[in-house]
Amino acid sequence: MAKIDYHGIIPAIAVPFNKDYSINEPNLRQFAQWLGRQPGISALMTNGHTGEVFSLTPRERAQVTRITAEAVKGICPVVSSVVCEGINDAVEQAGWAKEAGADALDIMPPHHWLRFGFKPEHCLDYFSAIGEATRLPLIVHIYPAWTRGSYSTDLLAELARMPHVAAFKMGEREMNKYARDIKAIREADPSKALLTCHDEYLLASMVQGIDGALVGFASLVPGLINDLLLAVKKGDLKEAMHVQSLITPLKDAVYGSGEPTGEAHGRMKAAMAMAGIIADGTVRPPTHAPSKQELQVIEEALRHANLLKKSAA
Repeated sequence: MAKIDYHGIIPAIAVPFNKDYSINEPNLRQFAQWLGRQPGISALMTNGHTGEVFSLTPRERAQVTRITAEAVKGICPVVSSVVCEGINDAVEQAGWAKEAGADALDIMPPHHWLRFGFKPEHCLDYFSAIGEATRLPLIVHIYPAWTRGSYSTDLLAELARMPHVAAFKMGEREMNKYARDIKAIREADPSKALLTCHDEYLLASMVQGIDGALVGFASLVPGLINDLLLAVKKGDLKEAMHVQSLITPLKDAVYGSGEPTGEAHGRMKAAMAMAGIIADGTVRPPTHAPSKQELQVIEEALRHANLLKKSAA
């Protein structure tokens, strides 16, 4: 298994589909190879929300990971998200991801936690079971603070002390808690990596002292996000603000004033198709394609960033 450098950019990749909603395997391979070779990319992540994971069957998720891992062998490592309802299911699907070539796993909260809540020991047991079964590094996928699947600051510190946990995908979307969580994780184990996943406000989240970024938006603008991270790490706020000014119109066109959603991922895929990064912006139902007006806004934002008609070939 390849070792992952968490101090760079890890795109949560989109999945190209054919018009009949089947996985476009040749285009996925081409896209993964192009993206993996971009400056600052340290790994690719499959089966995130950007990859429309909830529209994929469990075996399709393993298929996407296998296609991606084969495509980027010798280029960069691969992380696969695991999104399941129970421990047995999670251990099984995590094993499939490992067999498919995943070098690490991003662990999302089970959906029923969002409905019923959970006890801290439920979470610790879940991570322990997956880590012990796979022996792969685990990334803690932190949901927004307003959800019932969010982890308390104390629980995050406990997770940081777990040997199988290597990094945190920081998605609190509430900046006071974000700052508290960063401090608590650093104090619990400063070797654990902190990755922003705040696609919609990258600069504001990067300046909090994180190590890297794990964002779906890097499927569309990997170069700009790498430039932003480098400027922040150099302490060059003027340059960082300039790069963010190029990102912001695209961010607004894709995410509007809110958080990432299925429709936002559809708008991003449309932008990727316009930029020549993928062949087609088709999304699987129930996600809808962007409207004509939304497509016009996306096209103008791509023109502003000088990204129209670029090819992934």
